[in-house]
Amino acid sequence: MKKAELTLTHARHDPAHCLAPGLFRSLERGERKKQKLDITYTYSVGETARFTCFEPLGSDDLRVLQGLVAMAGADGTSLSPEPKTENGRHLRELIDPKFDASGQRACMVRSAMRRLLAEIGLSSGGKSMENVVASLHRMANVTVLVKKDSRQASFRLLSYAFDSQDGALLVALNPQLAGVALGDVKKHARIEMSEVRALHTSPARLIHQRLCGWINPGKSGKVEVDTLCGYVWPEETNPEAMKKRRQIARRALKELAALGWTVDEYATDKWEIRRPKLD
Repeated sequence: MKKAELTLTHARHDPAHCLAPGLFRSLERGERKKQKLDITYTYSVGETARFTCFEPLGSDDLRVLQGLVAMAGADGTSLSPEPKTENGRHLRELIDPKFDASGQRACMVRSAMRRLLAEIGLSSGGKSMENVVASLHRMANVTVLVKKDSRQASFRLLSYAFDSQDGALLVALNPQLAGVALGDVKKHARIEMSEVRALHTSPARLIHQRLCGWINPGKSGKVEVDTLCGYVWPEETNPEAMKKRRQIARRALKELAALGWTVDEYATDKWEIRRPKLD
């Protein structure tokens, strides 16, 4: 099979989906069966987003969504409230837009599974494909409720259709993701896909996205190590486990440094982090 060509340079991501604490988190084996997703993020005055699902999302899901958002920005198409194609109508129905979202456009991505796998740095083997399909299924079950003052909009995180015979993949992204990816909303978090492909560990991926959500290319920000730990594990723990988390966070920063980020510990457990400039 011909190797998929890498074409995506970056993802124009929605800041709320990047910065919501606990939307994506580090998960140990078996944790998905024990926990649920139910978080609320306040991202502007009077505006909140609540994410709920019967199981939590991990760094594997984060990675898949980053690839889909990047694809949407590169060659996604508008999915209007009244799609003209059967596929469009099906995906629109599955994304279940309600209230204000019923009149907002979503975004449809048409691709091949092997391209998605390549763009996010995964092999095209059967296990990788199986894991990505499981991830799509999880995210399709996440309900997002956005409230702004007295108004509200509700939708699924995404919807999808996958043909396992030929590998064809169709995905619809919710109106909030679509607004950013299609350029309707200017404020966005830029995530470099070369960095997504180069990262190796779950903590590094989680910390990377959160930092990309509030540090622009070429800029810097200051953060404490316990805050970085919270990007990976949103729940509190005992002192001994916290010590181990700090060690893992430090190793994650080394991964970022290897990508060209500047990480400077200007005081004990306090870091100034600078993103590389755009080429």
